[in-house]
Amino acid sequence: MTPAGMIELTIDGKTVQVPPGTTVFDAARMNGIAIPTLCHLQSQTPVGVCRLCVVDTGARVLGAACVRPVEPNMKVQTNSDKVQAARKTLLELLMSDHPSPCARQANSGDCELEVLAKEAGVGTPRFPRRNVSRGQDESSLAIAVDHDACILCDRCIRGCDEIKNNFVLGRMGKGYFAGIAFDLNAPMGDSTCISCGECMVSCPTGALTNKGVAGTAIALGTDAALTAEELHRLPVFAGVSGTFLELNRGAIVKRRFRKGDVICLEGDFGSTAFYILEGKAKVSISTPIAHVKTEGGALGLFKKLKSSLVGREQDRRAEETRDRIIPIDASVDLSYGNPVAELGPGSLFGEMTCLNFYPRSATVRAETDVVAFEMLRNVIDIMLKNKTFRAQIDQNYRRQALEDHLRGVPMFAELSPEFIAHLKESVELIRYAPGQVIARQGDAADSFFLVRIGFVKITEEYPGGELVLAYLSRGDYFGEIGPLGGGFRTATCTALDHVELVKIPGDDFRQMVKDFPNVRAGLEKMAAERRGANEQRLKMMEHVPLDQFLSQGLMEAQSLLILDLENCTRCDACVNACADAHDGVTRLVRDGLRFENYLVATSCRQCRDPLCMVGCPVGAIRRRNSLEVIIEDWCIGCGLCARNCPYGNINLHPFEVLAEDLENPGRKKAVVKQKATSCDLCTHLKEPSCVYACPHDAAHRVDPRKFFGQMLGQDTSR
Repeated sequence: MTPAGMIELTIDGKTVQVPPGTTVFDAARMNGIAIPTLCHLQSQTPVGVCRLCVVDTGARVLGAACVRPVEPNMKVQTNSDKVQAARKTLLELLMSDHPSPCARQANSGDCELEVLAKEAGVGTPRFPRRNVSRGQDESSLAIAVDHDACILCDRCIRGCDEIKNNFVLGRMGKGYFAGIAFDLNAPMGDSTCISCGECMVSCPTGALTNKGVAGTAIALGTDAALTAEELHRLPVFAGVSGTFLELNRGAIVKRRFRKGDVICLEGDFGSTAFYILEGKAKVSISTPIAHVKTEGGALGLFKKLKSSLVGREQDRRAEETRDRIIPIDASVDLSYGNPVAELGPGSLFGEMTCLNFYPRSATVRAETDVVAFEMLRNVIDIMLKNKTFRAQIDQNYRRQALEDHLRGVPMFAELSPEFIAHLKESVELIRYAPGQVIARQGDAADSFFLVRIGFVKITEEYPGGELVLAYLSRGDYFGEIGPLGGGFRTATCTALDHVELVKIPGDDFRQMVKDFPNVRAGLEKMAAERRGANEQRLKMMEHVPLDQFLSQGLMEAQSLLILDLENCTRCDACVNACADAHDGVTRLVRDGLRFENYLVATSCRQCRDPLCMVGCPVGAIRRRNSLEVIIEDWCIGCGLCARNCPYGNINLHPFEVLAEDLENPGRKKAVVKQKATSCDLCTHLKEPSCVYACPHDAAHRVDPRKFFGQMLGQDTSR
């Protein structure tokens, strides 16, 4: 007798009773009868796309058990020869397009497709592989994507939509070209994905797997790594997959620092970021605010030069002696006059060090007892994509740092508190992934940008190739020419690494320059200088042998030290003279690029792509509009610019200075600090010491455009 409200049917000869609306798949499962499937999870809505759960219900065709509702007196066969043959064919078709072993099978041996295929006795598929490949997507820091391993089961889509409500994943294309896409087919790392891991946990194959990041565990010391359960209790990780947290549990540690403890040191290379939960910390730079200046000393065959540290006002252009901020890798910037600031609960620092492996930009010391998370890059990526945490960080920036950021640009110093309050609400905070184009040369322009985090590469396209004008970092700005009346972008702006920008809309920008005349005057002066530099470069491009200059990388040099190899006897008098003039450390290497019989020695050539500027943690090396590369006096001596320079033109000069004793707070001790220097061609003398000392008239200091243009019969008078 069938109980009221129940439906009776037979599955593999066994009589079962289930409620109305139950699917054949669930009816079998509730009665201990297993039906294989790839697209179905109990926590998700059934869709019946893989068809592996086909059963024989007596109908004309086999039906998908996961979507087929039961009927009274239905007779179901789940394991007949006909059903097994259909499943084997389906598995063979899926395996024909599946890389075997996929990442999941290779790492853990539990690719559901490959396990089922092996159980069914599927060997080498009879069907040819489709000649379509979307390859791998490595853009996410946390999850590896292999589109070729995807079987279009849609489990990732339903996990993202139904369980996490993030709505990032969907299908794209039709038929033969159908596939899974993030947002509007963006790379996963560039999409709105928050790396919660639900798609990865849902995926039955190696299409979405946990990314093995180098060093996925932090040295613990006296602290303990947080378990997945402990992480789940934190609001920022409340929506993250427990499996994902378990896989990455060693990548976040809860640190406790006593008052006076050093959390990180300027110049050190690191791979972690810190988020303060409790307490206060002081962030500062201890390197003297001064730059290296070389001046004449004792007389000899040629003048002896002596390097010393001097303040900015002693050797900078008038417009460069005004107060600026010192950009650091934290939620605050440092004042030039007093490079010290405070970090409190909710402060994130070390983000760029963590994401891009740059040196630490400042020293952070606990002012009180401090509790903080220390995180590797896969975890910081999750946190920064978490909507709640992201909103908190952005709100802290708007409230605490945006005003300092604006006022750190000298020409914005007169902005009224009311207008800044308006900007705090109207500006847009935008993130860009490495390599992503922010604006293209020639595009319509109606916004102005401040660099909040990361490096932006500014380039111009010329008939002979691309010229890198600058690498802008935190505290710099760009995009003023278009809104001021040009209407179009004069350069292409690209995110060099993980970049965050403050975007001021065109209407607010125009209102700002209307209400504050000094701001307009300053921006117009800068825009005019940049336009003039553009015109001068274009003029030069028209009258210089582009193919030869570009191939040698000499096009944008302002002054070159060249050696005439027909006269040079390799006596090294030039190298020795440079060493004698610079405290025994030569800044000249008698090697370099060659142009016909001339060798371009290693003195700074103002490269078309100044790699020395990439990654400076405090933005201390920059390029004027004249293309002259200068090193600011807040250089912390980390040495990254020297390592980046492909020509060996930057050196680190040691100086003994008094600095705070980190082991004995409040005391000073003599320490050796480094400052970056480059060959200045002995600008304080009539000619470089190496040129003066050459006994064979082989060394010359030349304007490359005039010198090489005349050599090749070019008219350089224009």
